[in-house]
Amino acid sequence: MALTALDVYKYLPKTNCKECKFPTCLAFAMALAQKKASLDDCRHASADAKAALEGASRPPVTLVTVGSGDKKLQIGNDTVLFRHEATFVHPAGIAIEVSDTLDAKELAAAADEIRGLSFERVGMDIAVSLVAVRADSGDAEKLAAAAKAMKEGAGLPLMLLGAKPSILEAALKALEGDKPLLCFADKDNFAEMAALAKAHSAPLAVQGSGLEELADIAQKVTALGAADLVLCPKAGSLGATLQDLTRIRIAALKKNFRALGYPMMAIASDADPVREAAAAVTYIAKYAGIVVVKGRSRAEILPLLTARQNIYTDPQKPIQVKPGFYAVGNAGKDSPVLLTTNFSLTYYSVAGDIEASRIPCWVVVADTEGTSVLTAFASDKLNADKVTTLLKEDNGIKDKVGRQRIVIPGLVAAMAAKLKDASGWEVQVGPRESSGIPKYLKSLVGS
Repeated sequence: MALTALDVYKYLPKTNCKECKFPTCLAFAMALAQKKASLDDCRHASADAKAALEGASRPPVTLVTVGSGDKKLQIGNDTVLFRHEATFVHPAGIAIEVSDTLDAKELAAAADEIRGLSFERVGMDIAVSLVAVRADSGDAEKLAAAAKAMKEGAGLPLMLLGAKPSILEAALKALEGDKPLLCFADKDNFAEMAALAKAHSAPLAVQGSGLEELADIAQKVTALGAADLVLCPKAGSLGATLQDLTRIRIAALKKNFRALGYPMMAIASDADPVREAAAAVTYIAKYAGIVVVKGRSRAEILPLLTARQNIYTDPQKPIQVKPGFYAVGNAGKDSPVLLTTNFSLTYYSVAGDIEASRIPCWVVVADTEGTSVLTAFASDKLNADKVTTLLKEDNGIKDKVGRQRIVIPGLVAAMAAKLKDASGWEVQVGPRESSGIPKYLKSLVGS
């Protein structure tokens, strides 16, 4: 049962020293009970108090790490049910399934494909997170060889899927120190799987039919010393799995039910790539920390990565590009100069439409704190004075541009006259929407 603020307060030193950044120990106790503070912030808490309050200070969903090194995947550590309540800081990992029945040449080709599933979108790099090696062969040596090939070829953390405990040992030795996710501990093999996970300090996925079975197995394996767990409900259909994921999330975050207080995973693998993608996006949204798919075509994976990026982007901190002066294409002295804002979606839309026109341009990017053109203009973050300051900065623009002429978005045509007077530049009003840029540039060139 979760401790109340008064329960927590009884264990605190009651000095009101303010070193925890709270005005009183009672205020700190309230924050701790609500999972908005860490007990580590109290420097004067005794060892007995820390032991007693460990449960109160632990996040409702445990942080679990899969893999090691720079590309390790961290999931969990969630404290809220809905994204608008706080930023989700651990994006869901997308795992690509590979069978250990593939020969060495096929494994190398699969590793190359997976390594290539990396994209740049609105100035950010997005990529798959894991390789899930499925033990279809039933052979310990084949599983170990496939796992080693994926580790060396794809360079990503691994999951070992569907293997019996007796088959896993060789693969774990081949991956010693890499902490792959072991899948799955169930009602029949949980003791053996817990022993393997504990011996190799590896995270363990628990699979069960229904929440009661999942909670029972989770409690049993933690009692055996396996602490880093991932829950995988075995529901069958998309709807039933979604329901279980949601119920687990609510039980952990709203009811503080510790037996289900772990990150979750879901298997979206399907022979039909459309059904697979639909299931994967659903699980990414609610509430899987890891989603496993079979498909590894760029056309299927990019939408999944895009959905994940959209969900886990902080809505309070819009994606931005650095303000300044950029060349799109092989821009030169006679190239047009266009104005836009530093909201990434706006900038990359403008840059993409310039590229589509095949007319090289310079783009002046104003700092609007990551807001779009009309929003920035309405909030006075984009005005003639700010653009004038940007044009007069020592950023090399005067040396690169022969004709001091700037094209402003049609949505901010109202500032054209003032900008012309303040900057001394010739000002022309461009299209209202970025999609009109190619046609506009073709009419502008030579004028």
